[in-house]
Amino acid sequence: MKNINVTLRVDEDLKKKADALFAELGMSLTTAFNIFLRQSVREQQIPFQVRKNVPNAVTLAAMAEAEKGEDLHGPYDTVSDFMKALDA
Repeated sequence: MKNINVTLRVDEDLKKKADALFAELGMSLTTAFNIFLRQSVREQQIPFQVRKNVPNAVTLAAMAEAEKGEDLHGPYDTVSDFMKALDA
């Protein structure tokens, strides 16, 4: 098959991090990009879920408590104490 060149614009820091990651995985950025394209075509979709990372209500409440400085971690003397704290 005939190959063509594709030009992409990416943040310089992101490219450096991606190059390092893919090198650790034994491949180049080009190979990783080709894997992404092949998987996308095979599945007829982006091969991972794209969504906003919005915390749910429970997580938001825990984050608010943590910001107030409330102790969320125990320590707990028994598993029973830990389970009671989880249920609360």
